[in-house]
Amino acid sequence: MDIGLYIFPTDQTINAVELAKVADQAGFESLWFPEHSHIPVSRATPWGGRAGAPDLPEFYWRTHDPFVTMGACASVTENIKLATGICLVAQRDPIHTAKEVASVDSLSGGRMLFGIGYGWNKEEMAQHGTAYGERRELLRENIKAMQALWTQDEASFSGDHVHIEPSWSWPKPTQQPHPPIILGGAAGPKTAAHIAEFCDGWMPIGGRHAISGFDEVAKACDDIGRDPKSVELGIFGAPADEAKLTELATSGVSRAVFTLPQGPRDEVLAEVERVAPLIDAMRDA
Repeated sequence: MDIGLYIFPTDQTINAVELAKVADQAGFESLWFPEHSHIPVSRATPWGGRAGAPDLPEFYWRTHDPFVTMGACASVTENIKLATGICLVAQRDPIHTAKEVASVDSLSGGRMLFGIGYGWNKEEMAQHGTAYGERRELLRENIKAMQALWTQDEASFSGDHVHIEPSWSWPKPTQQPHPPIILGGAAGPKTAAHIAEFCDGWMPIGGRHAISGFDEVAKACDDIGRDPKSVELGIFGAPADEAKLTELATSGVSRAVFTLPQGPRDEVLAEVERVAPLIDAMRDA
């Protein structure tokens, strides 16, 4: 099992570049950064779209751009993979995003993981012109369009929402055919169908109960003739406990990502040091 770390990179916690250096030297497999372009003050949508949720933490609207952050981290590291966790694809332009993904992957020597998600913040999406009810299909078409841009010399795509005339777009990603596409979120039938169609992995949030939806993913893979074992299974917000991680590994989870505190530098580094022994403990799990 590979072990990764997750943090909102902001001006109020450890500098992401320093964190990347430390994590790389310690042997962590990956470092994940979320994305929010901005948070409208109206706050009509509760945190995570969950009724009765607590107030949204301030670090949500202080988050650095994930692609700029990954590029900076790539320049000072050698082995650690750099990941979006997650990129809000439905509210993004696919042409610009394809170039950002390919640029980070190329400049890092093929160390990018493209974590994606549908998003939950209705007012944030609305500011980008994204209709909340269309976000799933927008994500799908944006990803399909990006795959064309990454893999075709003269790329084109035509869907219900996205149209790209035959175009040249470089760089191409170092990883072939492109960086792994990893979808977050619970796997209902629609999400499972998307995972089977165009994703390389699935990473829900939580512990063992979170992966129960893999049955839906396996069924969706079977429906299109894909081997379910080709979908890599990971966990965001994994428990930093060897026994629980071992149980997850036995269930097929191959990557566990720990959430770091959003506190000051010393607090973050202390947590990195605390969980680092699990890298070796789980290496052969």
